[in-house]
Amino acid sequence: MSSLPSLKQLRYLVALAEQLNFTRAAEASFVSQSTLSTGLKELESTLGVQLVERDKQTVTLTTIGKEVVTRAKQVLASAEDLTDFVADASRPMQKQLRLGVIPTIAPFVLPNLMPILRERFPKLQLMLREDLTSNLLARIRSRQLDFALIALPYDVDDLKVSPLYQDKFWLVGLENDRAMSDKGIQINSQWTERLLLLEEGHCLRDHVLQACNTSEVASVNGIEATSLLTLVQMVSSGLGVALLPELAIQSGLLHGTTLKARPLASPAPERTIALVARPTSAHMIEFEAIAKLIAEESRKNCR
Repeated sequence: MSSLPSLKQLRYLVALAEQLNFTRAAEASFVSQSTLSTGLKELESTLGVQLVERDKQTVTLTTIGKEVVTRAKQVLASAEDLTDFVADASRPMQKQLRLGVIPTIAPFVLPNLMPILRERFPKLQLMLREDLTSNLLARIRSRQLDFALIALPYDVDDLKVSPLYQDKFWLVGLENDRAMSDKGIQINSQWTERLLLLEEGHCLRDHVLQACNTSEVASVNGIEATSLLTLVQMVSSGLGVALLPELAIQSGLLHGTTLKARPLASPAPERTIALVARPTSAHMIEFEAIAKLIAEESRKNCR
């Protein structure tokens, strides 16, 4: 049987990939530069491929080296999950966890969710991070986060996914806007040509484009919003209309404005709010409990 890479060797490779400098990678790994260099050479020998190209000035990863780094991160995350599972098995709901939430969900869910979680699970500590979906999922995969609250559809094939509830899109605009006059508003070019969008990187932008059955909608005057609050302000200024999630509208995003929200004709486009985690996570008890709680609170709010 051929020998296998050690976790230590994989950690050295990941450190070098992050630093692209042997001295800094060694310092980050708390070993000498010669120890790190020897470990990487042994890893290359074990795998039978060159992972790193180096000269006096630069350090770069080979094409296969980049792929090995990606897989090494997954192996290391799984190994650390195993260690956590053993350590935490006797202490469910009594630990510190890191939860990521996307910006189009966080301000509308967390204010109600956090007090309920503290009351229901007083020994559970949640550290929060708000970020774009792609960044949160990268942190999940590299074990920098435990769970993430996101909106689907999105590519999460390699993750554990718990769909929680559906969040329909509503058309938002000034009350006297012609697009707001119909009772059963259909998606059509008369108002999609004036549709305001979030900037690139927000999954809500992609969901809106998907709802309009197009890959691209020209931004009005080339203007894009950085947040839902900015988007609402742009609509209030008469720049156009927007498709906003029901979750945000029910949470009072339009309060204090002159804007109106109208439901779209059935079947209305929607996104799926979901909680995701690594399938090897040691915190599945907490994952299921938090997912169940969020889904329960959503059903209460819909009554």
